[in-house]
Amino acid sequence: MPQVAHFPTNDSQLAHTATERAGNASSDSSNSNTEAYGDETVAPSNLNEKQAPIPSTQGRVLDDGRIEITEDDCYDELGFSFPAWKKWTILSIIFAVQVSMNFNTSLYSNAIKGISKEFDVSEQGARCGAMIFLVLYAFGCELWAPWSEEFGRKPILQLSLLLVNIWQLPVALAPNFASIMVGRALGGLSSAGGSVTLGMIADMWESDNQQYAVAFVVFSSVGGSVLGPVVGGFSENFLNWRWSIWIQLIFGGAVQLAHLILVPETRVTIMMDRIAKKRRKDGTNPNLYGPNEITPFKERFSFKEVLVTWIRPFKMFLTEPIVLTLSLLSGFSDALIFMFIQSFSLVYTQYNFGTIAQGLSFIPILIGYLIAYLMFIPAIWRNKKDREQHPNDEKAQYESRLWWLLFTAPCLPIGLIGFAWCSGGPPLPWIASSIFAAVVGIANYSIYMATIDYMICAYGPYSASATGGNGWSRDFLAGVLTIPATPFFTNIGGKRHLQIASTILFAISFVLVLAVYAIYWYGPTLRARSPFAQQLQQGRDENGGRRLSMIPGPGYGSQPGSRGHSRANSRMGSRQPSYAQSKPVAPGMGNRDHSYVHKRLAKMKKEEEGA
Repeated sequence: MPQVAHFPTNDSQLAHTATERAGNASSDSSNSNTEAYGDETVAPSNLNEKQAPIPSTQGRVLDDGRIEITEDDCYDELGFSFPAWKKWTILSIIFAVQVSMNFNTSLYSNAIKGISKEFDVSEQGARCGAMIFLVLYAFGCELWAPWSEEFGRKPILQLSLLLVNIWQLPVALAPNFASIMVGRALGGLSSAGGSVTLGMIADMWESDNQQYAVAFVVFSSVGGSVLGPVVGGFSENFLNWRWSIWIQLIFGGAVQLAHLILVPETRVTIMMDRIAKKRRKDGTNPNLYGPNEITPFKERFSFKEVLVTWIRPFKMFLTEPIVLTLSLLSGFSDALIFMFIQSFSLVYTQYNFGTIAQGLSFIPILIGYLIAYLMFIPAIWRNKKDREQHPNDEKAQYESRLWWLLFTAPCLPIGLIGFAWCSGGPPLPWIASSIFAAVVGIANYSIYMATIDYMICAYGPYSASATGGNGWSRDFLAGVLTIPATPFFTNIGGKRHLQIASTILFAISFVLVLAVYAIYWYGPTLRARSPFAQQLQQGRDENGGRRLSMIPGPGYGSQPGSRGHSRANSRMGSRQPSYAQSKPVAPGMGNRDHSYVHKRLAKMKKEEEGA
C-alpha cells in the first residue's frame, strides 16, 4: 500500500519530513510509489515559490543490485526543465506537423474534378479518396500512439511522416483510380496525428501548466483542415490536379526535415534511459539503469497489452456517457467543416465566385478559429485561478473547465442557422454567410479544446483513451459524411434546398449543444454512475485518496504496459510519463505537482499565522 502524503504544519516539521523521506527512500520499498514531491526540501523563506526537486543520487535499488533512475534524479535534464524558448520552438514545429496532417485531408478535394475527368469516374466516386483517408486516419492515430510511448516520440513521428510522404507518390503518379484509393488509404493509416503531438505536450509541461500548449496544438489541428481549400483554390485554378498531391508531398517533406533537425526526443522514459546510459559510461554510477532497461520489451509491451490498449478508446466511447456525448459533439462539429467544403461551392457559385474565390471563402472559418484561440487565453487563466482558490471543490477542479464553453458552444447552432438563411444567394450579400461561417469556426475550436481538457481531468490515468475516442469520432464522422455531404445539399427539393439542409444541421446541433450544459451541471452525477468512474474511486480509496497512475481489476484494461501505464511508468511513480497521467482524478486533490504542493503549504502557513 503506497504511503499517504501528509502536509506538515510548521517549518521544522517540513525540514524533518523531507529529511526523513529522503533517508528512507532506498530502505523502504513502499516509498517507491510516494508522490514526486516527497523528496524535495522546502525552504521556509521561499514557501510561495515554485521549486524544482533536488536531484537524488540514490535512485531505486532493486533486488538484483541494479539501481533504477527516477525522474527526481534527472529532472533538470528532462523536457519539463527545457527553457521556455526551447519548448515553444519544439511546439511550433509540432504545430506545423499537425497542420500538414490535416492539410492532407482537405486539399485532396480540389483534385476531385481532375480525377473524375481523367479516370472517367463520377465526382462522387472521386470523393471516396477523401473519405477513405479520413476514416483510416481515425484508426491510424490510435495504432501509432502506444508505440510513441515505447520507442519515443521522435522516431515514431518521423516514421509516420515518412510513410505519409511515400504514400503520396502512388497518388501523384497514379495510372488509374485504384492506385489513388490505395495510396490514400495507406496514407491515412500512416498518420499519427494528435495522439502523438498531444503526448509531447505532457512530456514538457506539468499538469497545471499545459492548457496553453494544448490550446496551441488544437488550433493547428482545426486550422490545417481549412488551409487545404484555401491553397487548393489556387492549385486547382492554375495547375493540373496532380499538383494538389505534389503540394502535400512538398509541405510534408519540409515539415519532416524541420522535425528531424529541430525537435529532440521528449519522451520521459526514453530520456531517462539515455541519461542512465550516459552516467554508466562516464563512471558516475555503473549500476544505474533506465526504466525501459529494467524490464524486457516483451513484458512491457506484449501483443495482448497492445490489443487491450487499442480497444479501450472504442470501449469507452460506447460505454462512458461523458465520452460518448462530448465525442459526438466534437465529432459532429468537425464533420461540419468537411460538409462545408462541399456546400461552400454550391453557395458561392450563386455569386459567380471562381475557383480561387471559393477557396478564399474558407478564410472566415480560419478567422473564427483564431478568435476562439485568443479568447481561450484569458479563459484558461481564469480557470487556473479558480482551481487554485478552490482546491477542495470538485466543481472547480472538473466542470469549471467547461465554463467558457457554456458561452461559445451556442455559436454552433447560431452559426448554422445564420449561414442557412444567408446562403440563398443574391440579393443577400455573400459577406453575411461568411460572418456566420466564422461563428461556426469559433464553436468548432471551443468544443474541441474544452472537451479534450475536460476528459483529461475527468478520466485521470485513462484520459488518453477518452481523448482518443474524441479524436477518433472527429475523423471518422468527418470521413463518413464526406460522401453524403453534396447529395444532402442538392437532393432536397425546392427552391430553398440549401437553406433547408443547413437548418437540419442546426436542429441536430441544437440538441447536441444542450449536452454541454447537462454535463456542466450534472457531471459529478454522471461520473458517479459510470462503472469506470467507480473503479477509479475504489482505487483512490485504497490508495488513501491519492491519484493513481493505473487502477487494479478488470474493466478497461489495467494491464501493465498499456499506453501511458507501462510497467516502467507505473513502477517509477512518474510525474508525467504520458498524457494519460497528466491530470488529477481524485476530487479535491488538485494537481499534485510541485506548484500545487508549495501553494498548499503556503496557504496552510498563512492560516496558522492568522490563527
